[in-house]
Amino acid sequence: MIDYVLRGIRADELTFKANPINIKPDMKFDMSPRFARTIQTAKENPKINIVILECRIETSEQTPRPFDVVVRLRGVFEVNNMNDAEDRRIFALNATETLYPYVRAAVSNLTCAALLNPIMLPVISGATLFPEDRNAEAFENAPKDVN
Repeated sequence: MIDYVLRGIRADELTFKANPINIKPDMKFDMSPRFARTIQTAKENPKINIVILECRIETSEQTPRPFDVVVRLRGVFEVNNMNDAEDRRIFALNATETLYPYVRAAVSNLTCAALLNPIMLPVISGATLFPEDRNAEAFENAPKDVN
């Protein structure tokens, strides 16, 4: 049975940038965030796993937005009894569920500190955040970043 403990969280990046676009009073913006996750195992201690969870709301030509927000948090976990691919998948799901509320709070606090109505990401299960987490076979074929 896999066993893990969160040893610490830190912010790698918290950025807010206003974009110079002309905003009309009746204009609506799509604030859909994009999420990314990286899981790394420490070379010096294979029991230490680092999970980086990132949320981006950025402007593009297709979807102009009045600002960009980037939140990237790093969680350090001590993991025991992770023996196979299914254990790695379970750890990825649980680590994502552990870190997502912190990412959600950081996005809200960052937009609030910018004197805007805070963006409230939905309360969702971390298990549904990434498509590969919904399918065990897709998880095994997803790209991995291990240092």
